[in-house]
Amino acid sequence: MAQTSQVIIIGAGPIGLACGLACLKQGLTFVILEKGALVNSIYNYPANMRFFSTSEKLEIGGIPFISKEPKPNRDEALEYYRRTAELLKNDLHLFEKVERVAKHDDGFQVVTQKAQYHSAHVIVATGFYDLPKLLEVRGEDLPHVKHYFTQAHPYIFKKTIVVGASNSAVDAALEIHRKGGEVTMVVRGEQIGDRVKYWVRPDIINRISEGSIKAYFGSQITEIHNDRVDLTTPEGPVCLENDYVLALTGYQPNLSFLEALGVHLHSDTSRRPQYDPDTLESNVTGLYLAGVICGGLETHLWFIENSRVHADLIVADILRK
Repeated sequence: MAQTSQVIIIGAGPIGLACGLACLKQGLTFVILEKGALVNSIYNYPANMRFFSTSEKLEIGGIPFISKEPKPNRDEALEYYRRTAELLKNDLHLFEKVERVAKHDDGFQVVTQKAQYHSAHVIVATGFYDLPKLLEVRGEDLPHVKHYFTQAHPYIFKKTIVVGASNSAVDAALEIHRKGGEVTMVVRGEQIGDRVKYWVRPDIINRISEGSIKAYFGSQITEIHNDRVDLTTPEGPVCLENDYVLALTGYQPNLSFLEALGVHLHSDTSRRPQYDPDTLESNVTGLYLAGVICGGLETHLWFIENSRVHADLIVADILRK
């Protein structure tokens, strides 16, 4: 028999938790379903990652976030959201993947691998960190090719190619370099990305300028082998000896999941889902979107600090109905 609540929240990242706190504050019954760990994306961030934002901009539900430094690190964020989730733990289901969502006249049926749920409203706050953007080249499936970076230790004294020029790629390149690894960056653009953290960007540019980190700009990998990588560069083909490839070219939301729910996506390259910006309700009545997934493939548009307000907007609209 299906468990019934007024709201089902899919995703237990910061914005999913914010939605749960908003429901709790307004007396709405809810359940949060998460296929991985609590704040799973943050859990999978590099061990030494530091946020771009100050701690107060990462707060949810009006609960203070106290950090030792102006910008908190990964471990501080994990502890803050763990303490926050204590308020929600009775309605929080971790490691329970949603397999199917069906809309009926009387509401939504949500099926996981463990149970069935029913509600009048569903909030999708699934983030974007679970699906890496692939290079789509031969050899990408080899075991020494990784799409996530957690710490530099496995790469010490090894030749590592880092693909990309965003925050994740730059952080990985610098950390591996400082631990004694030999780092080469392969960057499709002509320079390090403008959105790289302002206190990190000069560091990577200086390391490249002095030659301690090699960089190929305007270049792409064409094939990955067991012990080498083929590139195309402005100067012509290049073959590099290699132990590891870190393909840190970004991540994307699970848009096929939204399409299966009946959410319309824009036909342009952004693939942004259709929703009312005042209420966050999608074109499917009773189905709301929250957080970074609202940007489609434009994952740079929404962060914790500017999408945490989605929770109150959604709950306010639910209460009006």
